[in-house]
Amino acid sequence: MVTAIDLNSDLGESFGAWTMGDDAAILKLVSSANVACGFHAGSPAVLLSTLRSAAQQGVAIGAHVSYPDLVGFGRRNMDVGRDELIADVIYQIGALQGLAKAAGTEVRYVKPHGALYNTIAQDERQALAVIDAILAIDHRLPLVGLAGSRGLDLAQQKGLRTIAEAFADRAYHANGSLVSRLEAGSVLHDAQHIAQRMLQLIIEGGVTSIEGEFTPIKADSICVHGDSPGAIEMARQIRNLLEEKGIAVRAFAAS
Repeated sequence: MVTAIDLNSDLGESFGAWTMGDDAAILKLVSSANVACGFHAGSPAVLLSTLRSAAQQGVAIGAHVSYPDLVGFGRRNMDVGRDELIADVIYQIGALQGLAKAAGTEVRYVKPHGALYNTIAQDERQALAVIDAILAIDHRLPLVGLAGSRGLDLAQQKGLRTIAEAFADRAYHANGSLVSRLEAGSVLHDAQHIAQRMLQLIIEGGVTSIEGEFTPIKADSICVHGDSPGAIEMARQIRNLLEEKGIAVRAFAAS
């Protein structure tokens, strides 16, 4: 019986006067924060403020690395060369490590964002580039990725600790892949239904796919997208239901 699970959210995605999500509110509910590194979102001042708030709440910090795609919010596929991608990932982790130190905390894991996340789930070349970048800067940093993906298998083979992730507010296909955001029904919005779905994930080891089939998913962490409408209520209902059932919300990365 699972007694604890991590609850994470993508934060620090505001940029200057442009606001994305409610970081202050969601930091009170999650155990880990995937903080943007400036490539898909997040200005330095926003990132530093988010890191300080996370440190005050005792929330674990992860580097939310991305393709260099501010305009597309990191959700557009890019055919980046190996050496360039390695340098991009090292640069982003290093930048967040510096800001985290100034905020009195530290980066404890790496989670790719958006299109990069989905690409390394199945593309060996880009997955190995991200893995080698992490190994180059700190081999102790776990890689968070899609549960059951090829990318996590490759990371384990290279000696990295991996964290399998499930998405609370996203629909799955029967093969365990995420339904594309371009398709109807890909993003879920009913907070109560989402909470029950995550309880099913933990207790039964999977969820019902968009095709109506039970899909096994073994996850160490659950993500609620901070930019989703109703994200705060989703996170609140998930946490309340899990704790009601005796399942603690706890960061996988030791504080």
